[in-house]
Amino acid sequence: MTDAAAPLPAAAPAAGEHPNQFALLGQRRFAPFFWTQFLGAGNDNLFKFAFTVMVTYQLQLAWLPPEKAGLVIGALFILPFLLFSATAGQATDKYDKTAVIRFVKTLEIAIMALAAWGFWMVHVPVLLACVFLMGLHSTIFGPVKFAYLPQHLGERELTGGNGMVEMGTFVAILLGQVAGGLLVAVPQVGPHYVAIACLAVAVLGRLTAQGVPPTPSTDPGLRINWNPVGETWRNLKLAHGNLVVFRSLLGISWMWFFGAVFLSLFPAFAKSVLHGNEQVASLLLVVFSVGIGIGSLLCEVLSRRHVEIGLVPLGAIGMSVFAIDLYLATRAIPPGALWDLRGFLAQPAHWRVMADLGLLALFAGLYSVPMYALIQLRSQPSHRARIIAANNILNALFMIASALLVGLLLDAGLSIPQVFLVTGLANAVVAAYIFLLVPEYLLRFVAFVATRLVYRFRVHGDEHIPVKGPAILVCNHVSFVDAVLLMAASPRPIRFIMDHRIFAIPVLGWMFRLAKAIPIAPQREDPAVYERAFREAAAVLADDELVCIFPEGGITRDGTLGEFKGGVMKLLEARPVPVVPMALSRLWGSFFSRIDGAAMVRPFRRGVFSRVGLDVGPPVAPTEVSPPLLRERVAALLAAAA
Repeated sequence: MTDAAAPLPAAAPAAGEHPNQFALLGQRRFAPFFWTQFLGAGNDNLFKFAFTVMVTYQLQLAWLPPEKAGLVIGALFILPFLLFSATAGQATDKYDKTAVIRFVKTLEIAIMALAAWGFWMVHVPVLLACVFLMGLHSTIFGPVKFAYLPQHLGERELTGGNGMVEMGTFVAILLGQVAGGLLVAVPQVGPHYVAIACLAVAVLGRLTAQGVPPTPSTDPGLRINWNPVGETWRNLKLAHGNLVVFRSLLGISWMWFFGAVFLSLFPAFAKSVLHGNEQVASLLLVVFSVGIGIGSLLCEVLSRRHVEIGLVPLGAIGMSVFAIDLYLATRAIPPGALWDLRGFLAQPAHWRVMADLGLLALFAGLYSVPMYALIQLRSQPSHRARIIAANNILNALFMIASALLVGLLLDAGLSIPQVFLVTGLANAVVAAYIFLLVPEYLLRFVAFVATRLVYRFRVHGDEHIPVKGPAILVCNHVSFVDAVLLMAASPRPIRFIMDHRIFAIPVLGWMFRLAKAIPIAPQREDPAVYERAFREAAAVLADDELVCIFPEGGITRDGTLGEFKGGVMKLLEARPVPVVPMALSRLWGSFFSRIDGAAMVRPFRRGVFSRVGLDVGPPVAPTEVSPPLLRERVAALLAAAA
């Protein structure tokens, strides 16, 4: 696993230099890329929507009836994702990503020049060909879009950067569709205006691409396999090599399935259920796009600038809740004539529908952004773009399946609100299945809830927790939820060495088994369990993962820091790795501590939202480690936090 040519995430500026994700727009490593992808997404939708409106309302074509125009255009656009995503992923891994971006934007100018001629001459076959070519353009750009960010952003910036890109994409889609609809509707010269606009945006996108900084190849020796079928299968197998990544790809693809159900039904929903005109259908799209954008931007705030996959279950819950409530809200829709925008907004029942759509989209943003960031962080840099290509292939397949299933449900007699209800219920089932397959999502959700709703958790020095490579974390042991809080603080999974008796505690025991915690017993009590624990921990470190040990050997009974035992030294004998000292503060006296001799007997002993903290010190080299030194470092962190 090498990425010698690429800038390392650790080289990115410290988080303190950038107060929020919007600060990235002032930096060359992000801003030109952001505006390039923004203009590309906007141009895609300006072109497609204007063409759809022209065919639907302005032309009378026996071979392309209005009711099928949107379906044909959508199918032509998505076809290249199935055919060429695998090749695009290889090219992105093999070549400088900036060179690929500039090639794509130059290709966009050529395609839009041809499309401009098609609009000027009202030549529908040429415009259909351009739809396919713009699909190819997006297919090539797709792997670059997500493989570029990890080479220029650090772990603490990755969620914010993805949130900005996701927000920008949906805003661009919205603006493109609005602009396309307005321009093509201009009497007599509408198609001419669309032609000029598409070409102008393409040229502007090529100019912004010129400012994107070099992004070296991650696998320059790769030999491209031009067989799309064979390479597609190979990419899917490559993605399957990391089960957490592969199942996250499936989770993202399900989100596209879910979203495609709603987006495809907006026009019919607005007309037949809400009794609204075209303006109402556009309003629903605006509400949905704004919701996605807000949810995407909220990810950085809620994740505290880490890749926080605990947001994913929260997003899934919100998606189901508001999809189901959308069905319930439609039952209160009053009958009436065809509402214009003003009349629609005057009806109180319609505001609940818009709130459901907006919140549903917001939670979809919370669901998708951390998943994208996790895939970028956990994929090997040498074939990261091919993993993204596999994601694009799966997304396309799921969206096609979505269209087919919606058609079957409607043919079976279900109403549009009932389709929304079925989708919301299915989302709950699919999400639960994914989270059981990848328990890390569920565990991080529990940690997220504990550190936001139970405690006011503040972390200092978390930049000392390594984002890659093996390390041993050592921490004082104050309560039964110490491990949960450490989970929330780390950007990576942690394997905990824990007293075997904790696994008998209801709920906590189940959770720690789910986290693959390593049970340990005192050597004099059970030598076999003791030795097995250290063998398993050494294997975890050999896999470049994190191991956490509580060197006091048990939870404190008086709130003081005990002596550190020699378990850390035994681990270092098998695998010399850095050791990171950590100190939990203000947990003594909480419900989960032993302040009265027994923990978990007096609920709300300290109320809710009580303040707790974690302070992380610089790593200690394995040659310098000793139990007294580590205890001294942890004691110093506790003193500083007092």
